[in-house]
Amino acid sequence: MSIIETKDLLPGMVTAAPVRTKTGQQIMDDHVTLDKKLIARLDFYSIRSVEILDTEEASAPEPQVEEPVIETPEPEPAPAPAQPIDRTQFAAAGRASNLQRVQRSDRFRDFQVSYTKSVFELSQALEGMVEKKFPSSQELLSTCMQVLNEHRMTTIELFDMLHNMRQNDDPVAAHSLNVAFIARILGKWMKLEKEEIEELTLAGLVHDVGKLMVPKHILNKPDKLTDEEFTIIRMHPRFGYDLLKDQDYPEKVLRAVLTHHERCDGSGYPAKLSANAIDDFTLIIAAADVYDAMTAARRYRAPLSPFAVIENFENEGLQKYRPHVIMTFLERIANTYQNNRVLLSNGTQGTIVLLNSNRLSKPILKLDNGEFLDLSMNSSLSIVSLL
Repeated sequence: MSIIETKDLLPGMVTAAPVRTKTGQQIMDDHVTLDKKLIARLDFYSIRSVEILDTEEASAPEPQVEEPVIETPEPEPAPAPAQPIDRTQFAAAGRASNLQRVQRSDRFRDFQVSYTKSVFELSQALEGMVEKKFPSSQELLSTCMQVLNEHRMTTIELFDMLHNMRQNDDPVAAHSLNVAFIARILGKWMKLEKEEIEELTLAGLVHDVGKLMVPKHILNKPDKLTDEEFTIIRMHPRFGYDLLKDQDYPEKVLRAVLTHHERCDGSGYPAKLSANAIDDFTLIIAAADVYDAMTAARRYRAPLSPFAVIENFENEGLQKYRPHVIMTFLERIANTYQNNRVLLSNGTQGTIVLLNSNRLSKPILKLDNGEFLDLSMNSSLSIVSLL
């Protein structure tokens, strides 16, 4: 066994041990034969070096996860959990879950400090807007960028951090900061220009400012909203737009504040716009908004796993969003969690080894008992959480 720097890796080399990111997330199994695509993946995740089997060791026959023999067990009932899942109870004996590894890391604790500070500063800025004290665009952007500048992270690391930052007492500001991060990532995935990515970040920060103009007894009501209360909640995009329209914000940002709940099939609000009245910029904010909201806990449900959210988008999103926007988002999100350990709805654990391009929410798993399971062939099973 030898330790080889990533820049010196060659196709045909075989990993001697699982490969993990700085936060401890496993992105590749041991005994995997590398090709150019896998080497590029290691470079993408900033992996500096990898343990490689020597030639004699690599020649021994080992199971390869790239070409699994799919064994499809009989479908099992999949009751949805009524309460948030305690992931710690599902960690295999002697092995911490990725959730635990992230939360125990110094990197996460440092991120938690700067993230919490940014949420506080953003909360103050948004409240100030309601009182007609408007910060400049650059002042707002600094609340987001200081986190990114202090913590140079890969996409998978940033998503890991955000999934672990779910206990903030200011849900509007924390959600807005998350949407800014996610929209910024999606903008980069779509290869937008730097200026537009900055505008996306700004739009994410202010898209929900109108919620602060909704009476607090409605916004924070723990029970089911009445039709009248729901109508008021649905006016928050208009409230936010009216608040900001005379300020020095880019037109795209103002339009996103007003239309981020509009959908291409006409089912959105507040104006039920048609597809030709909604731009891609707004749909990026909309996708980031929905993704963060669905992966957060709500009073009526536990947080959904990224794959449950992807499934929701697959079932409804292709009509509500433009395909090139939503498919870029879903494909890259799913790829982010390649080789992640997951928990299924029947309590089984496994590792994602291959994505199904036609059904991203239903990847192929290698179960802990060594069997392979194609979720696309098992409609009763789903991924309920990452481990």
